[in-house]
Amino acid sequence: MKHLVTAVTFGLAACTPAFGEVVQDHYKDVTKRVPTTYQSCEVVQVPIYGQVGPGASGTDVLTGMIIGGLIGKGATGKDNGAAAGAVLGGVIAADKKNKKQQIVGYREEQVCKDVTTYEVSTHSVYSHSTVTFKHDGRTYSLRFQK
Repeated sequence: MKHLVTAVTFGLAACTPAFGEVVQDHYKDVTKRVPTTYQSCEVVQVPIYGQVGPGASGTDVLTGMIIGGLIGKGATGKDNGAAAGAVLGGVIAADKKNKKQQIVGYREEQVCKDVTTYEVSTHSVYSHSTVTFKHDGRTYSLRFQK
């Protein structure tokens, strides 16, 4: 029976419909995404960081030494604690002023990056065929590739 069906299928597909058989082609849509990459460049403003002002003044250092000396004397109750606090306070005041960085200007810089876009295309392609026919009062439908 299997050979009969195969023979009938190919025989019917090769000739024009004469016995009520119907051959139908089936198609499916195929979508492709095709990537396209290009380089995009733009000029941007980049900040320039630097020291603002002359740094710590003598007054800043002296104020730090006085506050440090008072804290050192109060914490230890001794004069050498006050001296150590004064030195430490002066160093901290000077260092605090020197670490203050701010934006002092801008420079233009060209920045480039790759940009990928996708072009989408859809088209119909052959999928398979079916043949439908009757044999001994029964209807058969077979799927095949051309």
